[in-house]
Amino acid sequence: MAAGLTPPRAPDEGAEAAAPAALALMGRWLAHLSAAEGAAAATLEAYRRDVAGFLGFLTRHHGGELTPRSLGETAHSDLRAWMAGERGRGLSARSLKRELSAVRSFFKWLAESEGIENTAIFAARGPRAPARLPRPITEEEARAVIGEAEAADAPDWIAARDAAALTLLYGSGLRISEALSLKRRDAPLAEVLRILGKGGKERLVPVLPVAREAVETYLSLCPYGLEPHDALFRGARGGPLSPRLLQLRMASARARLGLPASATPHALRHSFATHLLAAGGDLRAIQELLGHASLSTTQVYAGLDEARLIAVHAAAHPRG
Repeated sequence: MAAGLTPPRAPDEGAEAAAPAALALMGRWLAHLSAAEGAAAATLEAYRRDVAGFLGFLTRHHGGELTPRSLGETAHSDLRAWMAGERGRGLSARSLKRELSAVRSFFKWLAESEGIENTAIFAARGPRAPARLPRPITEEEARAVIGEAEAADAPDWIAARDAAALTLLYGSGLRISEALSLKRRDAPLAEVLRILGKGGKERLVPVLPVAREAVETYLSLCPYGLEPHDALFRGARGGPLSPRLLQLRMASARARLGLPASATPHALRHSFATHLLAAGGDLRAIQELLGHASLSTTQVYAGLDEARLIAVHAAAHPRG
């Protein structure tokens, strides 16, 4: 196996090792996440895999039946041994941090719903993962990407569609899922859009005239008659546009422009925030525009802007 790759865990490795009683509790927790919190299927599967792996470890570690009572007695040393084992099989600090978050979510539910309390799980310190900074592209590169989409070797309406969608990502800071969730009734686009983002959080985002014009151009060329409730952006056969097709259009544009692999549709959202901040935008206002739950999530853009200013200063004032 190549260095740096995490050895894959068999899909049901944790589930096979864990005791039925513990797995039954996990099943009830996942059902709660689905029914009460509306967790997505992919999220539920990731949680199931992470927590089943932890339960399987506890069963093997103690060599006996894992009961609800023994879950409550899980010690800090058990958690440390589990984390050491995960790192030993090549798991990154970031991935282990995600697994620990899932385990803590499970134990929080155990305390609230089953009366099984365990303070050791929450007292343990998780791994410190290095900060992952967003990688925006420049204003010129963003405009060039949209221009490449407009000039793509594709039917006129498809080129106009892709350019309109990418303009919305960059001009309004939308996630790709948010842009593709727009309906025909949303157009002509208003000056401000009401967007339903992650966790069902609603926010208002401004729409630039160039984005409204791009959407109108696309609709004037679109060969399909759309009902008000239909998705605004359509695929070649008339169904809702797949995010994958927009990602492929971006990949084609960045290849032609010589941009790095980090120049994805989501990088346009990063670019929106970074360029707005560089132009004097207020960090709290940018948080609202992006729909971030925490200001700390938005503050990474302040770090990027500071790094850019330092680089510009160093280039303009070289030291011998």
